[in-house]
Amino acid sequence: MSERPIYLDYNATTPPDPEVGEAMLPYLTARFGNPSSAHAYGAEARSAVEAARRQVAALLGGRAEEIVFTSGGTEGNNTVLHGVARLLRAKGRHVVTSAIEHPAILEPCAVLESEGFRVTRVPVDGSGRVDPRDVAHALTPETILVSVMHANNEVGTIQDLAEICRLAHAQGALVHTDAAQSIGKVAVDVAALGVDFLTLAGHKLYAPKGVGALWIRSGADLPRFLHGASHEAGRRAGTENVLEIVGLGKACEVAARRLPHDARRFEELRERLFEALSGDVPGLRRNSPWERCLPNTLSVGFPGVDAGALLAEIGAKVAASAGAACHAAGVEVSTVLTAMGVPMEYAMGTVRFSVGRGTTPAMVDEAARAVAEAVHRMRPDVPASPSRPESEGPVRLTRFTRGMGCACKLRPQDLESVLKSLPKVMDPAVLVGPEHSDDAAVYRLTDDLAIVSTVDFFTPIADDPFDFGAISAANSLSDIYAMGARPLFALSVVAFPSRRLPLQVLERILAGAAEVAREAGIPILGGHTVDDTEPKFGLAVTGVVHPGRVLTNASARAGDSLVLTKPIGTGILATAVKRGQAGEDVARRIVAVMRSLNRSAAEAMLEIGVSACTDVTGFGLLGHLREMAVASGLDAEIEAAAVPIIDPARELAAADVVPGGTLENLAHVSAHVEFAPGLSRVDRVLLADAQTSGGLLISVPAERCEALLCSLRERGAPEASRIGRFARPGPGTIRVV
Repeated sequence: MSERPIYLDYNATTPPDPEVGEAMLPYLTARFGNPSSAHAYGAEARSAVEAARRQVAALLGGRAEEIVFTSGGTEGNNTVLHGVARLLRAKGRHVVTSAIEHPAILEPCAVLESEGFRVTRVPVDGSGRVDPRDVAHALTPETILVSVMHANNEVGTIQDLAEICRLAHAQGALVHTDAAQSIGKVAVDVAALGVDFLTLAGHKLYAPKGVGALWIRSGADLPRFLHGASHEAGRRAGTENVLEIVGLGKACEVAARRLPHDARRFEELRERLFEALSGDVPGLRRNSPWERCLPNTLSVGFPGVDAGALLAEIGAKVAASAGAACHAAGVEVSTVLTAMGVPMEYAMGTVRFSVGRGTTPAMVDEAARAVAEAVHRMRPDVPASPSRPESEGPVRLTRFTRGMGCACKLRPQDLESVLKSLPKVMDPAVLVGPEHSDDAAVYRLTDDLAIVSTVDFFTPIADDPFDFGAISAANSLSDIYAMGARPLFALSVVAFPSRRLPLQVLERILAGAAEVAREAGIPILGGHTVDDTEPKFGLAVTGVVHPGRVLTNASARAGDSLVLTKPIGTGILATAVKRGQAGEDVARRIVAVMRSLNRSAAEAMLEIGVSACTDVTGFGLLGHLREMAVASGLDAEIEAAAVPIIDPARELAAADVVPGGTLENLAHVSAHVEFAPGLSRVDRVLLADAQTSGGLLISVPAERCEALLCSLRERGAPEASRIGRFARPGPGTIRVV
């Protein structure tokens, strides 16, 4: 086994061909001229651009003057859709596309709809194929454009574009195709297809990323998408990217030469992979069609397996994708599989494998073994091996789960819907129930004693099992502290993949939890375990509080200051660590934050006297503040600059290293938040970041705020800050300044 995993994700991107790199090198150093310059340096660059234009045109069967260089497929697709809409809006405002297009088509179509255009998305059959008759039925006298991809990026289905073009042209509509996936894998001739516009992306055919081309049929016209000087014959402003254009041209030349050999070889490798997998994995479903399919693409569904967990399991050995890698943000049923009607049990377990020039038969065999072994470990219907898995060095626990920590909790809007459906509790001894989204339930036993109970568990947020256990325990105990209570004991809640991880890992998780429990002064008295496909851990904690001193979401007061005891950003930072975009120093920093108990903070607020409290976890700062504001009937104000952020969370958020749970939080809470006009998207994301074992958010009378902060800092919370206030009675609106 090589140090790096076997790469079977060529549909996501391809490595530049060696000939491509060799052709580009002179234009990285000596041949640096601007192709618009009149001197020798410019002429040299211009000559290279025009040579590349001829190379691209030759691969497509078009003419050089029909090629416009772009930054990639997305720019080409947007140029066509918006350009045709602008040019022909007087003729009609109807566009036809398919239900399985790439977001680079579907998103521009959605924008056109917002501008008054009508978009028809024709369905596909179970193999992902568009019936040309459905396109014909969708056409109207107002149809100005039909855009159907040549080959699908997820399952590889090749469409009958020639017939679609014949039918569309008969009705006077133009036709565009996104051919990013097919160029270089199958023969593409624009005359045979009959299209008017075709886009390609360099990095899908062994050219660099960031370059592409748009073929525009002679006689067809498009308005400029980018305005400036008259580059690209006045069709696309901006100095040409000579270096990468040269690479694209050479890649097209190589593709034309290699195409017959590559296509046959790719198909042999694809079928070898399918035969190996189907022979070892019972119930495997082939989503890719048997005929008229990209020769390198195999989409298969593993029943009873979560695709994200499977990819994490094989990640050290095989690189594949649970969908189109350029826009996958989590394990969701893709629009392609949904449109094809793939059953849910297969769709959630679908993995796309795509072979390429660097793939060998030995790689395919080795990858198939690794995948099959992983599926056997994860499938509940496969008898467990008599021998336990053994640890081969340190375990990276986050590899064994698709989500992390509190970021994988149920979406807040879904949870709210479920809680509203519960019958109202009538027992007068229940002091705190589910009605205000409080951290724990409180039940009065006597006039002087109430019992507090909570349970919390989640998937790994740290790679080290001991750290995971410690963080989980601190997170669960936080719910007790937030209610103003004192914990008494806890029970473990364990889900453990015994087929994937050795039991020593569970021992380390429990040891981490036990250490934090000792810090809290409580025992862990057993618990409950189930076998699962991914590790999960938490505690059910019981505590006590005086019935008259319970802190709830509903007890904040107008004029109270808002104090946060820990910095935020753990969701973003943990995601960065898992992706390898942050190092061990960041990992240690966030582990220290997450595993620190809120015990001293709770003692400080009980000493000073506060109105209300909650802990900041899965729904982020804004989400938990919103719960408190609604429960208390108050509007709140937050000073974004006053909120403590763990470094380098801001930098990573700007680079779009953001967990899906955080984006869900922001989408949910935004309707109830008034953001200052100058507040950046990064600020908004940070305020919604899904925390794990976060700090306490305390509502304290303004006159006691400074005393609380002093007490918190004396007790070891140096970053505790006043971040805002409850302004006035209201529906729970949050204003961020």
